[in-house]
Amino acid sequence: MPHASLSPATDHPAPTTPVAPPAELTLEERLTLVNTTMTARLDEAAVAHEVNTAHIPTAPVDLADIVTIPLPPTLQPPPQPSPAPVAALLQRAHHRLLTGGWCSGALVDEDGARCMLGAIRIEARGDDGLEADAAAVLLDAIRRKFGDDVDSVPSFNDAHGSARTPLRMVGQAAGLADARGL
Repeated sequence: MPHASLSPATDHPAPTTPVAPPAELTLEERLTLVNTTMTARLDEAAVAHEVNTAHIPTAPVDLADIVTIPLPPTLQPPPQPSPAPVAALLQRAHHRLLTGGWCSGALVDEDGARCMLGAIRIEARGDDGLEADAAAVLLDAIRRKFGDDVDSVPSFNDAHGSARTPLRMVGQAAGLADARGL
């Protein structure tokens, strides 16, 4: 009788459901078998997910929100003061937030950490006009980045759960004030 060649791909399809383990396997062997089966299913699902979502556009990621290397406060160098008074005030406020801590919901918390406006206020040293100018530049910098929906510096500060974005905005506002010669 002639021997027909058998193609494994057509004659022996892969099972789509796991084969029930024989009763003589130990608990450990059965768990290993189930683990192997589930790992294969999860790998297939991961590939299917990537294929099915490859066409979805994604927004670019700002690496400053992801990559952070915090320095201990004692290693933070003091800022080189700008000749512009508002820029110098914002630089000092930024440094104070870096070294003294940032808080939300209050000008100063029980540990001495300050919000954005609290840092500006303490560094203005009683000069209300300079404080108002610095807060206005900071609000302008925030609105440039986040749109005109931001009502005020305190509302922006309190909308964040970490110091990363508020600190970055105070630093950007210092650069903006310096560029404007304020």
